[in-house]
Amino acid sequence: MSTPPLYLLRHGQTDWNRDMRVQGQMESDLTELGRGHAVRQGEILAALDLPAGIAAYCSPQRRTRQTAELALGPLGITPAFDDRLKEIYLGHWEGHLYAEMKAKDPAAFEGLTPLELLLFGPGESEADMRARLGAFVKEITAPAIVVSHGIALTILRAEVLGGGMDEMEAMGREQGVVYELRDGEEIVHR
Repeated sequence: MSTPPLYLLRHGQTDWNRDMRVQGQMESDLTELGRGHAVRQGEILAALDLPAGIAAYCSPQRRTRQTAELALGPLGITPAFDDRLKEIYLGHWEGHLYAEMKAKDPAAFEGLTPLELLLFGPGESEADMRARLGAFVKEITAPAIVVSHGIALTILRAEVLGGGMDEMEAMGREQGVVYELRDGEEIVHR
């Protein structure tokens, strides 16, 4: 898919990331480390040669709003909120610790990578995610900053770069970095 340059920010660490709790579309807050991730993303963006008046889009979830405020606020950039950028919906798993879910149903975790576990779990499928994030990307006509979530951004990157499960497995899902998609390539700014 041909797109203008995109600058992707995964939200900073949350208390649920730290505790290994399934977030999905439930709310959580940035930790002190997560706030540092967001500030660092703002510093990275400030050092890049971004076009004047660049558009920004953000998931409306609290952790992404907090990240956008810390990363984009000092740059004078106000994002538009878009529900299509929300994290994957994970049904009855949301709010539970991964360890307690695995103890209850070890067979459900057998032989699956963390990404496969989430994409094949209860809730949204990979196809569902590709449909909503693909629709979002098709509307982008100029360079943009996107603040979203680990799985959502993995799917968005696969849509833009043309990747399947193997490529998505190989993608980083770091916090505190900026992923730039340009001319069919990904650059990670740290």
